[in-house]
Amino acid sequence: MSLSFDPDSLALPVGHFIGDRLVAGEGVIAMHRPSDGKAYAACPIADADLVDRAVQTAKSALKESNWGGIRPRERLKVLHRWADLIEQDAMALARLEAVASTRPVGHLVEGDIAISAEQIRFFAEFADKDSSDLVPTDDGSLGMIMTEPYGVVGAITPWNFPINMAAWKLGPALAAGNAVVLKPSEMTPFSTLRLAELAVRAGLPAGLISVVLGDGMTTGNAITGHPDIAKISFTGSTRAGAAIMENIARTGVKPMTLELGGKSPQLVFADADIDRAAAAVTASITSNAGQACVAGSRLIVEKSVAAPLIDAILKKMKRVVPGPTWDAASQYSPIISERQRQRIDDIVAAAVAAGAECLTGGRSMDVPGYFYAPTLVAGVDQRSPAVIEEIFGPVLTLQTFEDEDEAMNLADHPSYGLAAGLFTSDLSRAIRLTRRLQAGTIWVNRYGRSRDHILPTGGYKQSGIGKDLGREAFQANRKSKSVLISL
Repeated sequence: MSLSFDPDSLALPVGHFIGDRLVAGEGVIAMHRPSDGKAYAACPIADADLVDRAVQTAKSALKESNWGGIRPRERLKVLHRWADLIEQDAMALARLEAVASTRPVGHLVEGDIAISAEQIRFFAEFADKDSSDLVPTDDGSLGMIMTEPYGVVGAITPWNFPINMAAWKLGPALAAGNAVVLKPSEMTPFSTLRLAELAVRAGLPAGLISVVLGDGMTTGNAITGHPDIAKISFTGSTRAGAAIMENIARTGVKPMTLELGGKSPQLVFADADIDRAAAAVTASITSNAGQACVAGSRLIVEKSVAAPLIDAILKKMKRVVPGPTWDAASQYSPIISERQRQRIDDIVAAAVAAGAECLTGGRSMDVPGYFYAPTLVAGVDQRSPAVIEEIFGPVLTLQTFEDEDEAMNLADHPSYGLAAGLFTSDLSRAIRLTRRLQAGTIWVNRYGRSRDHILPTGGYKQSGIGKDLGREAFQANRKSKSVLISL
């Protein structure tokens, strides 16, 4: 069966998922398909009362099921069954994701959805393997560091990789014995609602996952400020992360994991494999049309090899062909909204007005939907809007250097430190510079995550607090207590 589909024929889940069923909600936020701009649905907004209902349902489900206290292997089995159902339901999930988001349907079944199932299985394995510790004390006592679930975790996910981001939050929290109240983006909620339904079908106690739809101002604030939500996990912009911190501080104190914005550099040295570097650099900024927090949006190349590298990148950028997300042949994504496409164009225009030059792109594409051409901006300095701002679009800036110190100075961003790429055949240089780069993730002779879910992700500076993925994400969903027993 072809993955391609008619977006107008797709039945969409409507409402919030609380307990074991959809709860109706009045559509308030108009939703437009990024691939053609058509208004096709309306998203409801969960108010504080509905969020409280979800939280109380989660608390009751935790108590009645003893999810955090049952044999850990039982949690593992349920999560594995859930991952199985996700894989079996991949076609339906892919269509629900593609219709609303920027993710081409052809990228989803073997990409985002398969990876989400893998991540849930990965975290499930921690359930019966990550344990409390006996610690050394004197012979007259016994010291232990015990861990336990927080209880109800609040999660807020972005629109750019909806199902993946939901798996990032749900997998470790549930494996660690918690319940989750999750708000997906109001622009891309449908696949997350389906995930919650599949979890109940897999045997997860009803109520342990609630999905409440809405905006940040109403629903997001109700989640982050709720006194019975013990921890917050958020992925999104730095500005939104700061607002969440403010709301938490205003309503109490609780731990949080924040994976925020980035403006990641890619450094290419003269001894690098130029063809390999060109492919990685181009893919990093054209994949999902640059709408990723780790997008490698700043190219910093040694001057002696700038010309051949630029030529190779331009050829690849100019071959990009836009297509609607519901066409299985489509490879290049639309921008999520007309407002975001205009913001991208405004930043590029501001950079050009300040003296920069667009070597390619710098315009919307003449097709239906919110497509923006892959763009390479040269002649920028550290003050350029295109260098400073997280554009969240297919815009790559170009700067050159002559030695390592100059490269490091250009790579360092005043605000962000999420990821960085480094291309060189000199192993000593690679190790030396990874120690100097101020970023939470560094890729050498590649750019982008692998399916090694053991590697955590998170940022330096204003790119975040804490880690997603890896054992760190599981441990962040359990709190610890110290115990000292006199013998």
